[in-house]
Order: sequence, then C-alpha cells, then structure tokens
Amino acid sequence: MAEFFAAHRVILEQAIAACRARGYWSAYPETPSARFYGEDARPAAETAFKALLGKPFPLDQDGDAEPVGAEVSPYGFPLGITYPKRSVAALIGAAQRAGIAWAAASVEARAGLALEILARLNRDSFLMAHAIEHTTGQAFVMAFQAGGPHAQDRGLEAVAYAVDEMTRIPATARWEKPQGKGPPLLLAKTWRIVPRGIGLVIGCSTFPTWNGYPALFASLVTGNAVIVKPHPNAILPLALTVRTARAVLGEAGFDPDVVQLAPDSPEAPIAAELATHPAIGIVDYTGGPAFGRWLREHVRDAVLFTEEAGINPVVIAGAPDLRGMCANLAFSLSLYSGQMCTAPQNLFIPAEGVETDQGTLSFEAVASGIGEAIDSLLADPARAAAILGAIASPATLERIAAARRLGRIVRDSTPLPNAGQARTATPLLVAVEAEDDRAYLEERFGPIAFLIRCRNAEEALARAAASARAKGAITAGLYATDEAFIARAAEAFARAGVPLSVNLTGGIYVNQSAAFSDFHVTGLNPAGNACLTDSAFVANRFRVVAVRRPIAA
Repeated sequence: MAEFFAAHRVILEQAIAACRARGYWSAYPETPSARFYGEDARPAAETAFKALLGKPFPLDQDGDAEPVGAEVSPYGFPLGITYPKRSVAALIGAAQRAGIAWAAASVEARAGLALEILARLNRDSFLMAHAIEHTTGQAFVMAFQAGGPHAQDRGLEAVAYAVDEMTRIPATARWEKPQGKGPPLLLAKTWRIVPRGIGLVIGCSTFPTWNGYPALFASLVTGNAVIVKPHPNAILPLALTVRTARAVLGEAGFDPDVVQLAPDSPEAPIAAELATHPAIGIVDYTGGPAFGRWLREHVRDAVLFTEEAGINPVVIAGAPDLRGMCANLAFSLSLYSGQMCTAPQNLFIPAEGVETDQGTLSFEAVASGIGEAIDSLLADPARAAAILGAIASPATLERIAAARRLGRIVRDSTPLPNAGQARTATPLLVAVEAEDDRAYLEERFGPIAFLIRCRNAEEALARAAASARAKGAITAGLYATDEAFIARAAEAFARAGVPLSVNLTGGIYVNQSAAFSDFHVTGLNPAGNACLTDSAFVANRFRVVAVRRPIAA
C-alpha cells in the first residue's frame, strides 16, 4: 500500500495545488496518440473490446441472482454482454464486511490505492473509449477524452479535495487550559476519520464515467465501501472501472468487495431499494428529475448528492463577432447531438434587433445565421459523424418529433446520410414567442434548441435568468457588446446559481467543464444540489470522532 502512495504522491500534490490555483492543469493526456499511450494501445484495445462481446463479463464478483445485461450499441448492434448480479441483501452484506478494514486504513493508504486505480484506468483509456462509444453513442475521440482522461481528471480532483479535507485534521493534540493559580487542565486528544457508511453511485447513460468518477473516488478515499449501480444502457464502462478497482484492492490485501458492481435491468430496477436501505450512508445520482425528485422525497438518513436536468440558456444581446458567435453556437448545439447536461437549449433573442459587427440584424437574420452555421459545420459527412456521434436512446428521436410541433421550424433535424444502422440526428431549431413558455420551460434532452423571440435584451435576460432559477441550469451563455449589460447579466445568473460564459467565439464552448478549474453545477438551482467538485462534495462523506484522556500534571 505504501508503494502506491509513494508512486503517486507527486501527482496528488500537483492535483491539490491545481484545485487551489484553478488554472489549467491535467494529469492525463487527452490526445488518443501512440506518443502517450504506446503504439499497441489502440489495436490492443479494439481486440480486447471485441473479446468482451457476446459473453459473460469477466469480473471476480459472484452473483446470487440471474445475470443481467442487454446493452445495444447506438451504432446498431447488441453487445451481448451479461454481468453477475447480486441481490440487494448480498451487496449490502458484502460491503459491510469489506468496509471494516477499509475504514480502518490510513488516509495515505486509501489515497494511494485510488491513485493507482486511476493510473490503470488511464492506461486502458482506449478500451474505455470503445465501451463509451458503444454504450452512449459518443464518437470515438470524444468517448476517449470524456470517458477516459477527462473523467480520470475528475476522479483525481475528488481524491485531491478529499485528502486535503481529511489532512486538515490533526491526529493528536495536547490540550492545556490554564487554571489560574492551580495546575492547568491537561487532556490528550486523538481524532479519527469515520466514514458515513456505504456509498451508492447511481450512474447515467450518457457520461457514466465523467459523472460517476467524482462520487466513486470521493466516497472511496474517505473510507466508504462503494456500490456502483450503472444505468442498464451503459453498464460496460463502469464494469471495466469496478474490475480495475477490485484488482488493485485485492493486490493490496483488501477485500475486493470494497467496490462492487450492481447491474440491473429496466424490468427489475434496484436503485430505489438500494438508496433507501438503512446501511447506505451516501447516495450519488446523475439523471433525470423524476427519479431525482423521488430520491429527495425518500432518502432520509443518507447524504444525497444529485445532478439532474437543466434548461441551459443563451442570451444574444449583441455580437461583436457574428460569424464567430454563430460558429461557436453551431458546435455547441451539435456536439454529441446535444446529449450533454451542459448543452444550450434556449436562445433568447431580442425582436428589436441585435447589434453586430455586420450591423443591426433582425431576429430572423440571427436565427438564419445560426442555422446556416450548423449546415456548414455538418456539411462534410465524416466531420458530422465525428461531432454528432449517435443518439443514445430511441426516446430522443421521439422528443425531436414532438418538438417539431412546438413552433416554427427554422432548421429541421435529419439523420446523417450513409450512417448505416446508427441512430443519428442533426440539431432541430424551433422559433417560438417568449410568451409560449410551455415549449421551452422544460428540458428536451437531445439536439433540440428553441430560438425565443423577446421584446428586447432586458426581457431576454430576465426570462433567461428566471428560467434557470425556476427550472434549473448548469451553464449559461451571453453575447453582448455593452459592458454594463454584461455586468447585470453576470449578477443575474450568479443569483440563479449558473456559471456564465461571455462572448465565446473560438475553441472554448459553453458545453465544456474543465477539472481543477470549473465548478460543475453549483447546487443553487433545481439542476442539482451538489457541485463537482468542491469541499462540500467530499467533506460530508466522513465524520470526525474524538477520544479524550486526562494527562497527569
């Protein structure tokens, strides 16, 4: 165990420093290049992925129930992988037994193992990319980056925050209180980190590792055994993660059941039963607001962290670079077919016109410019496929069809040509009046965006901020030329609990959230009650218990 911590100590120290500085830093190369990962990494990963298909997943975790697994690639073929299933009682019992020694381990030991798990996950990033691609529909490069190094950075960020919080507390102290003329009162005090209980991580279907790793590693390092409950459509990425974690735990002499996989099926879900079990101390959930609401109502004793839905707004009050704005928005609306919790949905545009570097443009002209930018971005089929990826769920295609009826179609959604069996869809742009808020005041997940005609810029800002406060938002965008208006917008979105991006026109997009710098979700609006990652995300996963003993004078 000590060798793991020693091997990764420098990277942990760098991660802690990066969390404090909030500048750019990344521990793991995001480029899928042989220069970083070796000449054989990509072909070996493809072979390894194909070897997993059509058979039971190799996991040293026996099951007491019928194996489950019915994942289908959005690119048109069933994975055919089954996973061992344990009953809720078996999962809880195994976690309780394994958690005793894990809770007693030192902070350094737990951190060292977590860092070794992350290092091995990084080594296998190409395999993870295939798993992400064929469960979520992300195109390969995005699957590699978001599912691999970027997710690993988020996990490392959680480790850094957890270690920083726990090591603030001294192990021992001599307490001496003066007593006037008499001898002082003397106590020897010791403090012990005590985990909250078993951590439950409920995974999502679109970014299972990026959203799951902060919770997994924050609970693990703070001494909690962890049960990982993947989404039934995206089990493989978290199964690979659990397999790696169990291997490292076993090598270090711990019971591998410190981390368990808990797959289920849509027909027989177990998340609710697990989340309300009295032995569960922490619940982390990423997903839609319906089950999020159920969790908030029914999880009483455990600490609950959620990231749910949002309707991310963009206010277009002015455009200092019209072409750059349209291109930036086109990419933001197209990336992974809008299946991102950070993707913009509602674009608020003044009817009185928008001041741009090409003169004052009408609502219709701005709307057309955005649509034309999408057409230009996706004109090349190969580039379009790499940007859009595939549609993760057939339900998204149903939402696109329903959204067509909500307003005037500015740009219709179409499948990509020559996409084979893959589910694909380009962005749908629908123009609506500001008063028609039934159309846009709910999340319509996927490549769907509303161009909302407001009277003026002030109404656009007011409606955008109010929608974020009432319905939740994770990101917000603003295009403006008036500095006073920008300042008012920054204040309005801060009150709504939404980070704001202003006048993005280059290679940075409102969708992006960088580990060690950006705080993902604020917990200040209905889009979620937790932030990835801040001190509050880790500090409530453990408690401190003291022992006091008198010292003879």
